[in-house]
Amino acid sequence: MICQIVYDGAMKQMLSEQVYDQVRDAIMRGEVEPGQALKPQELATRYEVSLAVVREALVRLVGEGLAERLTNRGFAVPAFADRRWQEIIEARRTVEPAVLRLSVTRGDLEWETRVRAAGHRLARTPMYAPEEGTYYSAAWAEAHRMFHRTLLDGCGNPVLLETFDRMWVASEVARRWSVHPAHRVAEGEVVARHRELEEGVLGRDPEVAAGLLKGHLGETAALLTSGGVGGQHPEA
Repeated sequence: MICQIVYDGAMKQMLSEQVYDQVRDAIMRGEVEPGQALKPQELATRYEVSLAVVREALVRLVGEGLAERLTNRGFAVPAFADRRWQEIIEARRTVEPAVLRLSVTRGDLEWETRVRAAGHRLARTPMYAPEEGTYYSAAWAEAHRMFHRTLLDGCGNPVLLETFDRMWVASEVARRWSVHPAHRVAEGEVVARHRELEEGVLGRDPEVAAGLLKGHLGETAALLTSGGVGGQHPEA
């Protein structure tokens, strides 16, 4: 009996993890629009699992800021109008420059090498892939995340880096839906903006680096608070 209970619990956990991964990937790829409902019964039918498994996965997504619980109406991807997006970008502009100051102060030669490598990877990764639709490619999104995280990981504080990870995931959905295909930013401009940030960081002046990052993030703040779609610089 005990073995069966343990087995059932492990199976539920595995299925919940699978549903979580698939729904999370769909949100991150922009396949589920902001404001769109995440209906537990439909998801349970699609993935051939129980409602309990789906609800467990959705609760995890709520914890990451990728979904919200609606009173008597289930779950949904947060809408652009939700003040949460503004709160996230405000948090990033407050926290990340402070962490970057620590990173520039504490980072060693190995950190500098990682920053160079992450910048090179970002510059050489195509932003768009025809087979993935009209928004940023998964490869570019990951290179972009790693570049910004690498800038900060010289701080040596895992708690601060975990905070960055949570904020990044929550803001990534907004970024994926922030550029209409008719308003794409030229890739060369995006590369130049990140190169400027990279050089500023490797100049090893904490205040200069923090100022550049705050300005970089400010473009995203202006985009998200002005309503999202059709903005010009969502690449922060």
